[in-house]
Amino acid sequence: MAMTIKRSNQSQDDVLLQEKQKIKLKKPSRYKVILINDDFTPQEFVIWVLANVFRKTMEESRHIMWTAHTTGTAVCGVYPLDIARTKLEEVHKLADEAGHPLQCQLAKEEEEG
Repeated sequence: MAMTIKRSNQSQDDVLLQEKQKIKLKKPSRYKVILINDDFTPQEFVIWVLANVFRKTMEESRHIMWTAHTTGTAVCGVYPLDIARTKLEEVHKLADEAGHPLQCQLAKEEEEG
């Protein structure tokens, strides 16, 4: 029994290029960590949390704290979901340990395009 092998005029590189063009990678969603103002957590503690958890400068930390204080909320940062959840949990843990009601929440960042 004879076996016929059909040869393609396309090189292996051409086939790989076509396959790569078909695959459209989507960037992972990102999430905002939003600080929620309350009337009980000391401003100094909020600034300390922003500097230590979100690695903000003192100036950035004061600005974010003041924005939350005057408008009710402020974005601390935007991260992939797992990092955003970790930062949220860290804020809540530190606040609980210090006896403060400081809260944050996550919000999915709007996708462009």
